[in-house]
Amino acid sequence: MDQRQVVKPLHSSPLLGSGPIPSRIASGGKLFRIWGALRIRVVSENYANPITCFFHVLFKAAALAFYILFSLFVKSFVIIFVITVLLAALDFWVVKNVSGRILVGLRWWNEIDDEGNSVWKFECLDGESLARMNKKDSWLFWWTLYLTAAAWIVLGIFSLIRFEADYLLVIGVCLSLSIANIVGFTKCNKDAKKNIQAFAQNALASRVTSSLQSAFGVI
Repeated sequence: MDQRQVVKPLHSSPLLGSGPIPSRIASGGKLFRIWGALRIRVVSENYANPITCFFHVLFKAAALAFYILFSLFVKSFVIIFVITVLLAALDFWVVKNVSGRILVGLRWWNEIDDEGNSVWKFECLDGESLARMNKKDSWLFWWTLYLTAAAWIVLGIFSLIRFEADYLLVIGVCLSLSIANIVGFTKCNKDAKKNIQAFAQNALASRVTSSLQSAFGVI
């Protein structure tokens, strides 16, 4: 009985096929080009500052989770108040001084002038830098601010329904810190939009001027 051993060609590949070598090399190069384009697209759509985004969310989630779990299972008001307010205060500081500056290019603070009046101070990047901010970073920043405040409001309603007046103190402190950041960054964002509009107008004016100069130069 004639036994024949089938030897698979070395140049065959499930990715590149079994056709002629030049065509397989071309198809392989096309495959790698497509893969490279997909990788570039995925990287471009990622968050620009993932570590900052992580800490921006971390203390918010930690304060809410600690309050919910300990109010359900531990029932120790002192521990809940101290730890929850501490986590909310850490979140307030991180958002106000770190994540707001890095993720959306904004910063705010409040000062008391010589007459005893409260004065809002705002700081933002220039219009060109603000226009280049990562959209995912900005989306995460704003939505987590609003959702955190909404979550504290819902928890406050539950405390009212359950007649837990002491826990309303915890929620009131955390909600006040959250709203303070929302108000501060909203006011700061209005000034930042003015800077972006001014930058766009200046860029348009300079482009029109350069086009007119080149046109008259040709004439």
